[in-house]
Amino acid sequence: MVKTRHNDPDGERDDTDGIVDLAYDAPPGAPAGLEVMTLAELRERAAEGLLTRPQRLEFHQIVTVDSGTASHIVDFATYRLGPGSVLWVRPGQVQQFGEGVTELEGTVVLVDPGFLPPGSTVAATADDPFRPVLWRPAGGDREAVFCAVRHLATDYRTGSGLPAGIHTDVLRHLFSVLVLRLAHAIAAVGGVPAGDDTFLRFRAAVERDFATRRRVADYARTLGYSSRTLSRATQAAAGVGAKEFIDLRVMLEAKRLLAHSDLPAARITERLGFDDAANFSKFFHHRAGLSPGAFRASLRRPRG
Repeated sequence: MVKTRHNDPDGERDDTDGIVDLAYDAPPGAPAGLEVMTLAELRERAAEGLLTRPQRLEFHQIVTVDSGTASHIVDFATYRLGPGSVLWVRPGQVQQFGEGVTELEGTVVLVDPGFLPPGSTVAATADDPFRPVLWRPAGGDREAVFCAVRHLATDYRTGSGLPAGIHTDVLRHLFSVLVLRLAHAIAAVGGVPAGDDTFLRFRAAVERDFATRRRVADYARTLGYSSRTLSRATQAAAGVGAKEFIDLRVMLEAKRLLAHSDLPAARITERLGFDDAANFSKFFHHRAGLSPGAFRASLRRPRG
């Protein structure tokens, strides 16, 4: 299923008590790049206590829920899963299964980031970090999504008699159907307007440069818009102003670094482009209500 890694990206520590890094590892004889199992099988195969520990994934994990309810944390936000829910956790995100996971039933799809052909529209859709974490498709969309998952699961189980290359191609096409169905399901209930090029360009620039640029004026100058235009477009698409959008992205990265590593505040300060640790601490405390050190300690504290 997966390989567990205990070193942070810099190889600076052995994190056996903190966030678990999970890398994709296809089981012997399985098609390379994709695996399908039930939630019951996932619980049975996972090491004891692993599911309820914070994990950073290096692969896509899609969960479709048939029955039961449970909480699930992704990048420090809590979601509620129930019948008809579709959860998609992407590479680099932190997840943690919560209360109720033992009663949850459904299907789990694990996908290596390179499984879909790079540069394709479907791959771009699947790898888009701004796609939702939780879907609740309704009506015909729900039926189509869950049918696509069942078809994928059936071909995964029964395709062992096919030549390996053909089996992989079949699964790749079926997974593409699922990706497109989910994309249609979210488009059907709203989201960023297809023609909102201003916000899309700004969002991509922030994702690329947030560690070195936190001023709206810098993005406006680079993209050829006024700061007011960026703020209006961001407010309309994301519900926050342009400055808040940048700060939220910086905060997410700060939380990930605090959660994933024992890097000192000075190193995190450098990575996020702050002048000194005091300014970073002030920035973090203002938005999180506690210091970076207290936030890190809260993640490492044993849960009752």
